[in-house]
Amino acid sequence: MISNAPFFQPRDYQKDPFIVIWEVTRACALKCLHCRADAQYKRDPRELNINEAKTLIDQIQSMNNPLLVFTGGDPLERDDLLEIVQYAVKKGVRVSMTPSATPNVTKDTMKKAKDTGLSRWAFSIDGPNKEIHDFFRGTRGSFDRTIEAIQYLHELKMPLQINTVISQYNIEYLEEMRELMEKLNVVLWSVFFLVPVGRGQDKDMISPAEHEKVFRWLYKTSKTVNFDIKTTAAQHYRRVVLQHKAREQKIAKDDIEFQNVLMEGATGTVDGLGRAPKGVNDGNGFIFISHIGDVYPSGLLPIKVGNVKGQALPEIYRESPILKQLRDPDQYKGKCGVCEFRHVCGGSRSRAYAATGDYLESEPYCVYIPKVMRKKKNQI
Repeated sequence: MISNAPFFQPRDYQKDPFIVIWEVTRACALKCLHCRADAQYKRDPRELNINEAKTLIDQIQSMNNPLLVFTGGDPLERDDLLEIVQYAVKKGVRVSMTPSATPNVTKDTMKKAKDTGLSRWAFSIDGPNKEIHDFFRGTRGSFDRTIEAIQYLHELKMPLQINTVISQYNIEYLEEMRELMEKLNVVLWSVFFLVPVGRGQDKDMISPAEHEKVFRWLYKTSKTVNFDIKTTAAQHYRRVVLQHKAREQKIAKDDIEFQNVLMEGATGTVDGLGRAPKGVNDGNGFIFISHIGDVYPSGLLPIKVGNVKGQALPEIYRESPILKQLRDPDQYKGKCGVCEFRHVCGGSRSRAYAATGDYLESEPYCVYIPKVMRKKKNQI
């Protein structure tokens, strides 16, 4: 059995990411409305080959062994995927996979993945029924096929993660989604908040006030369900969690105890904030590698910082001037730059870039007004 100890050890995000997402291919049979990758039906001949893939895994493992997630497109479009997974597992890397619910997902394939040592399987469900989910995924039958695949997964006794993108199409069905997560016996519900990149559109997004409403609902829900909840592209959820914890402990925001709560949130000793020991953000504990080896702060922030075919991933992550900027919240602009939560939250850098063209600008979908700005307003 592979030890997971290195995965849970504290890490310096200046040197090592907590999580690496590798888009092994962009090929996919689905036509999802929000697709970040703008996936294609056929594989790109420029994809990393098997030898390049193994070299990349060696480099990832050397960076304090972060979590590695194989994504796409649909990872199962690669006929050598399980060979790559097996190599990673033998190197001691903790791996997960997010395949699309297509005919590629068979019980035999899932058993082979388990036999190679895949630690978790993640499927996407974006609605509590097939009408909503299939519309969002752009393919009829996607919901039924996903449920069927989940039944296979349970038969194989593999842990199940469900990914859900919150949008205008499903925000009114959160309670039904919670009930479905319980019914499906998930270990983790990973809730994504839409960023208008790829096929994602501004019109599909929920409002800033709706973000806040969903965050509060998630926190309340997290205290009663028997599965974990984490968020993606919702860094300000951490601020909401810390505010709730301060209120529960009856800590005034001007007290030194509140500053200690903030420090705990930045260093990773606060519970209920997801699996990372401290919050990750684009390029800050998080790194993304495209199907052709291009490196980005995340899959939602389309600013290339290097390519693993010509430069080692550790060097790119540690030395890129752009990534160094992203890892310094004191360089953020607007209210994010003066917010007392900036080292805990920092706002979505990808959403800031999508809205303004500047990845250092403020998170445009956050309603919170920092304390220093409230004081200035009261002084006028």
